[in-house]
Amino acid sequence: MTKDLWSLTGVVVVAVVTFLLGFVGSRRANTTPDFLVARRAVPSTRNAAAISGEYLSAASFLGVAGLVLKDGIDALWYPIGFTAGYLALMLFVAAPLRRSGAYTLPDFAEARLGSAGLRHVCTFFVVCIGVLYLVPQLQSAGLTLNTITGLPAWLGGAVVTAIVVINVLGGGMRAITLVQAFQYWGKLFAIAAPTFILFTVFLTGPNTGAQRIDDTGLLRFTEDITFTTGEPVRVLAPEAMNLQVDGVVNGTPVDGMVLWNKGSYALGRETTLSVKAGMAVPVVDGAPNTNESWLKPQQDGLPGLFETYSLIFATFLGTMGLPHVLVRFYTNPDGTAARRTALHVLYLLGLFYIFPTVLGVVSRQFLPQLLVTGKTDAAVLMLPNTMMPNLGGQILGAVVAAGAFAAFLSTSSGLVVSVAGVVSTDILPGKVRDFRWATVLTGAVAIGLALVLPRGDASLTVAMSFALAASTFCPMLVLGIWWRGLTWVGAVCGLVAGGGLVILAQITTVISSYTGHWAPSVASQPALLTVPIAFATMIVVSKGTSRRRPDDVNQILLRLHAPDPLGFIRDRDVARFGSAEERARLEAKHRGTSPPRPVA
Repeated sequence: MTKDLWSLTGVVVVAVVTFLLGFVGSRRANTTPDFLVARRAVPSTRNAAAISGEYLSAASFLGVAGLVLKDGIDALWYPIGFTAGYLALMLFVAAPLRRSGAYTLPDFAEARLGSAGLRHVCTFFVVCIGVLYLVPQLQSAGLTLNTITGLPAWLGGAVVTAIVVINVLGGGMRAITLVQAFQYWGKLFAIAAPTFILFTVFLTGPNTGAQRIDDTGLLRFTEDITFTTGEPVRVLAPEAMNLQVDGVVNGTPVDGMVLWNKGSYALGRETTLSVKAGMAVPVVDGAPNTNESWLKPQQDGLPGLFETYSLIFATFLGTMGLPHVLVRFYTNPDGTAARRTALHVLYLLGLFYIFPTVLGVVSRQFLPQLLVTGKTDAAVLMLPNTMMPNLGGQILGAVVAAGAFAAFLSTSSGLVVSVAGVVSTDILPGKVRDFRWATVLTGAVAIGLALVLPRGDASLTVAMSFALAASTFCPMLVLGIWWRGLTWVGAVCGLVAGGGLVILAQITTVISSYTGHWAPSVASQPALLTVPIAFATMIVVSKGTSRRRPDDVNQILLRLHAPDPLGFIRDRDVARFGSAEERARLEAKHRGTSPPRPVA
């Protein structure tokens, strides 16, 4: 109970601070530019911290360590890809996108290619990516609250949704900018401090949990332990073993001692296993079951190689297509500041990802039961109390729980703002009231899907969002910014081809999870195929429809690539929301001439 109290206190503190910061940030938010782009006045350093705070989601705070625990060295591509994607974004997209003066990705698409139909297609994919990314945040929030307190998993997602919706309703982007910048530094402390302490204990303390104890190289339990699965899971027994089981195995109810021969076993929901010290650890189907294979890359042959390259495509290219990330670059004062922001983000993310990687390595020694239950995302939450079963461990556990909850809140805030901004401007009339209605609708749909869909590894689910972004907005942005030949017909066809294939793969994966996990690896990581298909479709169709090229394409590209002049009107706020007289006055000011007098 004391442990629960410490962790619950940390979560409550984060929730209260988040709400208060959102209230402070929303006090002066009263116009549409405030809600959508924070008046385009966020400095580079603060925006970099806000982007990092938003970007470091459940997949980063919990998922990376869980994947390292389960998959070993192959999982390192996730933090590498999550970080390196900003290099491509900085080089090819950040500054031109900011100079476009757009408020949303559909706004950019229509301004660049002159098609309202393309805008509607972009709106659809923004909503798909946002919701697909938001669902694992809410599910991981439920996992966190359930792990630290035993409360129902749905409650964590509901609490995150409520706090995020209230903050976004109050001030939109202006409200959450301060929240996300603060939460990056909070998350960095919450992951770094426990890592330093726990790694010291790992190096100096006694060996417990699981370790290699004979020449077989198998991971083995070194103490008696009882644990319970959550969702149904399939595990591989590396050798014959006797264990106590209470639950469902291979579809048959079991209650008592059983003999497992070497092979695969399907465990039902809430199945309890009791094992003895010295017994080999059954691992989740597909994970390496020896320390030697865990330390070697590419043990799965050609399918594993395909998944790795597909993951590289998804994470490296998907970052420049994530709507909730790109919308933050609209808040910079100009294109130069946007590029500088991306450079700062590289530093901040590179620093952060060191720590969950280390915790994943340590977790393999102390939390082998997670390789059986499949709850590897809970490794970061459980490690402090497992390694330090005292007051110190309880305090570290509370710090980690608070950081995890901050991750859910900051990422969810950015996703809700991104989706609500697009819905309010492209489906609804675009007023502040419409933005608020869109916020409530987005939150309701996301929490509903989080409760209905099965929970998987957060990093794997988020990687599918990256694949969808890489197969849709990445080719549209790269070609739209750097190739004058792109037409709106080519863009639509490429979006539908790339995005449609990824959505089909996601549906196949979900159906497979309910019917025996029969889907091939291409369904779980399709980006290696879908990204080239999207690029090729856009290029081929655009060449065949070259007459649909916008007449003012040269002027548009000049605006995207011209250096930011001092005093230039950096956005379209006035053009979109100001009067004609105000627009003429500002344009004349920057030309050094007198504004035209209004006709009497």
